[in-house]
Amino acid sequence: MTPDVNDSKHSAAAIAERHNEHFVADLAETPLQATDRVKEDKAPLSLWGEAWRNLRKQPLFLISAVLILAVAAVSLFPGLFSGIDPSSEACQLANSDAGPADGHPLGFTQQGCDVYARVIFGTRSSVTVGLFTTLGVLLIGGVMGAVAGYYGGWVDAILARINDIFFALPLILGAIVLMQLPMFRTNRTVWTLVVILVTFGWPQIARITRGAVIEVRNADFVTAARSLGVSKFGALMRHVMPNSLAPIIVVATISLGTFIVAESTLSFLGIGLPPSVMSWGNDIQAAQASLRSNPMPLLYPAIALSITVLSFIMLGDALRDALDPKARKR
Repeated sequence: MTPDVNDSKHSAAAIAERHNEHFVADLAETPLQATDRVKEDKAPLSLWGEAWRNLRKQPLFLISAVLILAVAAVSLFPGLFSGIDPSSEACQLANSDAGPADGHPLGFTQQGCDVYARVIFGTRSSVTVGLFTTLGVLLIGGVMGAVAGYYGGWVDAILARINDIFFALPLILGAIVLMQLPMFRTNRTVWTLVVILVTFGWPQIARITRGAVIEVRNADFVTAARSLGVSKFGALMRHVMPNSLAPIIVVATISLGTFIVAESTLSFLGIGLPPSVMSWGNDIQAAQASLRSNPMPLLYPAIALSITVLSFIMLGDALRDALDPKARKR
């Protein structure tokens, strides 16, 4: 007797259904509820809160922060790190180019000065120039970039052309030319150098600020603030600038290291800080005469300069990764 074709089809379908059967676990037995649970009573993190949470997990930020804190401590309190004050104690020619000795771990310069003490006390001048130059650049470049980017029109056209003129002038070359003027050549101080570096250093910050403000000025929250009666200047200060600070802070952090290098370069060329002011650039310039016979007096301030600049560059990279969602490492 021939089996029914329909029965065979039903049997095959039942077998296939049994093979394709899936086991679904009870929801109470799975950890999905704990995984997907959201704390509704906890306020969402702001941009800066989320950036700080990411920064704490980055070794690059931790290393650079420790190095910068160490440099800041040495700059503010050099007497805690060296019992010798080179500004009050005369150099002894009897110790010229001598090696390390008791109380003098890095040896002596050609003039018999303690290398370690000069590196410690030279930190203040170099860091002061870099810090106050960065603050001046932020003030001038930030104001001009914010006004140009937010108001646009003829204001943007005029400020952009001024920015282009100064941006075309190299920082070091412009500083060399200005330092040759009689009013600056006879009055070479830390503040003179700060003024000159600010004069040629603000265009980059202005350009970055202008681009960040243009990106934020048409956002919905700015339009809402304007519709509620907030003035243009009020919207700029209360809404646009706080949301444009991320790229500005990153560039300013890296620029601080650049200005420290600029001070050392000008001092090395003999047109920066006078020899009476202790700085890493002056120490490097003075040590080049005995480079072949005793390279250590040049090596140690160069290492201090390199570590300081590298710390600010690393900090800028870490801030960029934390504040820029596109560059953030996931």
